[in-house]
Amino acid sequence: MAMSDFDRNVAARGGFAERAVAIDAGLRAHMIRVYNYMASAVTLTGVLAWLTFNAAVTTDAGGALTLTSFGQAIYGGPLMIVLLLATLGLVFFISFRIHKLQFATALGLFMLYAGLLGVALSSIFLTYTGTSITRVFFISAAAFGALSLYGYTTGRDLTGFGSFLVMGLFGLIIAMLVNLFLKSSGLDFVISAAGVLIFAGLTAWDTQKIKEMYDVNDDGTVAGRKAVMGALSLYLDFINLFLMLLRLLGDRR
Repeated sequence: MAMSDFDRNVAARGGFAERAVAIDAGLRAHMIRVYNYMASAVTLTGVLAWLTFNAAVTTDAGGALTLTSFGQAIYGGPLMIVLLLATLGLVFFISFRIHKLQFATALGLFMLYAGLLGVALSSIFLTYTGTSITRVFFISAAAFGALSLYGYTTGRDLTGFGSFLVMGLFGLIIAMLVNLFLKSSGLDFVISAAGVLIFAGLTAWDTQKIKEMYDVNDDGTVAGRKAVMGALSLYLDFINLFLMLLRLLGDRR
């Protein structure tokens, strides 16, 4: 082998290594961006849920909760239905229009969705004690972190597993609708346990999808859209995992 050929081979290997390092650094930065957006949305949801609950109830000397006029309007009237429909409409709008939205618009709509959902979820404080909500939140955060780390680091392709989970999610929704009429405590337990497993699996699957969607050649707008969409996916996984665990482990008032 000629010395010139050797030099070219070394240079080629060096160029490949430098590109791999650049991609790896870019991917880490992208994932940190996704987690930061998701954490900001979760924080916004939690703060608004707590503030809404405190504005909606008063506590008497015996510790009993009484709804204020605001609480009666938001928990007992059609406003809650409007709120739930608004959040549902927003999440579908973001998901289907993400490729046409400007980054700032997509991020703003995501945060608006997180805020509205916080107002809607404030009702959990009427059902469960604050201590158990806090405890389950930290359990959910620890589980989410471990599952997301698995999805990021595993070499196993989770595509087939993810498709199975999506089918399970549709089954879960149908079972929840049926149990609105049956009001079966046994079925409610099965739904909660299955929900924990489904959203645990979706957390790992979505993390792997977000990682695979990263492209070092994306411009700022496309990269921003991917970060928002990834954050929205993980946010939904976390919130639903938390709610399902709360149904299983939460202490009712």
